[in-house]
Amino acid sequence: MMMQFRSNGDTMETSEFAFGNLTISGDDALGYRPFQLMVASIVGCSGSVFKKILKKQRISFEALTVDADVERNPDEANKIEHITLHFTVKGKDLNEEKLKKSLAIARRNCAMVRSVEDSIHIEETLKITE
Repeated sequence: MMMQFRSNGDTMETSEFAFGNLTISGDDALGYRPFQLMVASIVGCSGSVFKKILKKQRISFEALTVDADVERNPDEANKIEHITLHFTVKGKDLNEEKLKKSLAIARRNCAMVRSVEDSIHIEETLKITE
């Protein structure tokens, strides 16, 4: 798959995506920052795979949220070194062990986590609410 990005002043942009233009910049005022896109890719992939597994296993839930804690190393070009994904599943009568197993399966099947797991330490936590 080829994706084309073009330089536009202080940004990199593409209009090749189905949902429109994506503007990337190191400046928050001009576009998405590269580290935000990296974290969003990991959260989006991990969360959607987890949700798909829960549905496949017929585990009913009301809501799924993921908070990401990101640690960067300022001594190494602000490299992302650690991401903790805090999964919160809201629902009634949820089995914590089944959810933990499903989360482990999601990790093994998330392309973004698998792509960076040798360079970024990624861990997950799980919280259940009613």
